[in-house]
Amino acid sequence: MLKRNDEQVLREVESPQFVPGSPDGPADNDFAYGPPRKGKLEAEAPSRQRPAGEFQSPELPAETDWQPPSPSASSRESRKSLRRRHPIAVAIGSALFVLAVGGGYVYWSYASHFESTDDAFIAARQIAIAPKVTGYVTQVPVTDNQHVAAGAVIARIDDRDYRIALEQAGAQVAAVQATIQNIDAQIVVQQAQIKSSEAQVEQAQATLVFAQQQSARYEALARNGAGTVQNAQQYNSQLLQQQAALKSAQAALTVAQRQIESLKAQRSSAEANLAQAVAQRDQARLNLSYTIVTAAQAGRVVNLTASPGEFAQAGTNLTMFVPDEIWVTANFKETQLDSMRPGQPASMHIDAYPKRAIRGHVASVQPGSGTAFSLLPAENATGNYVKVIQRVPVKIIIDNPPADVAVGPGMSVVPSVRINSEPSLYERLASFIDHPWRQS
Repeated sequence: MLKRNDEQVLREVESPQFVPGSPDGPADNDFAYGPPRKGKLEAEAPSRQRPAGEFQSPELPAETDWQPPSPSASSRESRKSLRRRHPIAVAIGSALFVLAVGGGYVYWSYASHFESTDDAFIAARQIAIAPKVTGYVTQVPVTDNQHVAAGAVIARIDDRDYRIALEQAGAQVAAVQATIQNIDAQIVVQQAQIKSSEAQVEQAQATLVFAQQQSARYEALARNGAGTVQNAQQYNSQLLQQQAALKSAQAALTVAQRQIESLKAQRSSAEANLAQAVAQRDQARLNLSYTIVTAAQAGRVVNLTASPGEFAQAGTNLTMFVPDEIWVTANFKETQLDSMRPGQPASMHIDAYPKRAIRGHVASVQPGSGTAFSLLPAENATGNYVKVIQRVPVKIIIDNPPADVAVGPGMSVVPSVRINSEPSLYERLASFIDHPWRQS
């Protein structure tokens, strides 16, 4: 029985369709049939020439005639077979891969010319508008979020009390001016009195000279016996009287001169009173003007709280005001500031209006991080320290702020600052492609 089975196996091995299986075993059957290998046939040739009576044992195929393929060889074979089966798909995939790599490089070349951040907001020096005087609000001609020009009226306050105060101050100025005019008139009169006193002094001096001559003449006559002693004494007495009259005229002249100095001092005092009265009048006029609350610059009225009939105290906020002068405060990382300089162009997109392209330029870079100027700055000298990349505010001026939409402080912006002025590969390619179109 065993011999019959061995002969059957030998016949199957010697069959020309027999091919040994793989080392891992056959995939589907125990044997695979195919064309015989040359080495195997040569190895089996002597067995066929053995004598018929000699026992022939079944021989298995030699293991040296077949070796398992290596993984690299099988992968190469699979790639070759894939290219043979799908040549168009492989070509398209290769082209797409080359385009993706090239596009990625072009994008990287273009993006490396910019620094961007999403930590950016619109900023402005918003102010609170408040009256400087106290009174009842009579009119509020604006409404919430209204854009107003410089000098536009925000609110009006009852001005009757301030008009009366202005009239009183004006009357005080007029009274002081009249006092000054009266003093000026007195000075003129006193100047005339001085001239009269000077004339009296001259008259007294002339009379004194004649009296001196008469007294000397009659004294000489009295000594010679040609005149009486009585006449000599009489003219001597007249001489003394004229001397006294001269001194009286001189004293009157001095009094008149001193009086004009007093009038001039009174006039200076009146001028000081006039300046004070004028200042009070100007203050009353200012207070009257403060009853009209106006906008100092163009902007928008925000959070309006004033209402007609409200009693407004001086300094009480009537509304918040956002000027038209706005900018962007972009908090860049400190590692992004190496090539950032004032004057560099920037493009921005406001989150509220994503389809609008806003242009601007870098105005300045704050000399310090944002936390360094906060109310409670970070103290890194205590406890465990962990290095954190800081944010530095950069001021970006908006060159073309939109005028048809509301843009105000706190709105989110995504700015992109061009830190390299040289054209990127994408821009050079775009310019090269666009040049023939322009010429045509």
